[in-house]
Amino acid sequence: MPELPEVEVVRRGLDDWVVGRTVESVQVVDPRSVRRHLEGPTDFSATLTSTRITSAVRRGKFLWMILDGLETPSALVAHLGMSGQLLVEESSATDEKHLKVRLQLSPEAEKPAELRFIDQRIFGGMFLSPLVSTVDHLPGGVGSEIPVIPKAAAHIARDVLDPASTPETLFVALRKRTTQLKRAILDQQVISGVGNIYADEALWAAKLHGLRSTATIRRPDVVRLHTALVDVMDRALAAGGTSFDALYVNVNGASGYFDRSLNAYGREGKACQRCAEAELTSLIRRDPFMGRSSFSCPRCQRKPRP
Repeated sequence: MPELPEVEVVRRGLDDWVVGRTVESVQVVDPRSVRRHLEGPTDFSATLTSTRITSAVRRGKFLWMILDGLETPSALVAHLGMSGQLLVEESSATDEKHLKVRLQLSPEAEKPAELRFIDQRIFGGMFLSPLVSTVDHLPGGVGSEIPVIPKAAAHIARDVLDPASTPETLFVALRKRTTQLKRAILDQQVISGVGNIYADEALWAAKLHGLRSTATIRRPDVVRLHTALVDVMDRALAAGGTSFDALYVNVNGASGYFDRSLNAYGREGKACQRCAEAELTSLIRRDPFMGRSSFSCPRCQRKPRP
């Protein structure tokens, strides 16, 4: 599943290739991909046509495009789900096998004419959502300075790449929960956009175990964790994301390669690189966690006592 860095790569692509252009026509190839638009595919197409895309915004893994030209201020939300892709293509390009929605955009020099939503597994989709004011009156997400957010995403917490997110806001959110640390940072209402891969990487970097109770977390711990989360997201962004799933590509069809520099995730039985640098021997272990896996170093990420 695409994680925050992958979605941010797509957002930046939309900002470069789509923002400022008008939607001239809409073709819903598969109605299942607009099922979250409760008024139906015909209304989706009619409402979206002739609107102008003014910005591409992201909070966590939620991605939306703010629209101009509607009586009710709204955004086009694009949920990538497990395998969703947004691609810019020339009209002459062959349709992708799993093309679901096609947006014909106003002409602009050296920019492809269409924005296409492709989704093999059909867990994602597109829909229109009215914009509401943010509770804290700060910008809704990365990519816009306007203090609004789609109603469908209003329950989602800010992510670590959001300028309004700080170690203190994370500390306060964590202390409001009494649960395991990894469960908390995977909770999109605590901090959004952290998936299983990046949770393990950040916990490893911060030398914290995912089973640590949030009730015992201290500010210095959270400062290290917040710093680690920002660092791992920035490094993944520089590489274009992890892209373990070959289905996932960004707007230009490129995949990321951050998986080549992971320190914990997927390294079961391999030496902990931090311990090895200190001439100590410790092997990364894998433990079951919420139907998935957690990877950690038993030496430098001490497991809390029962």
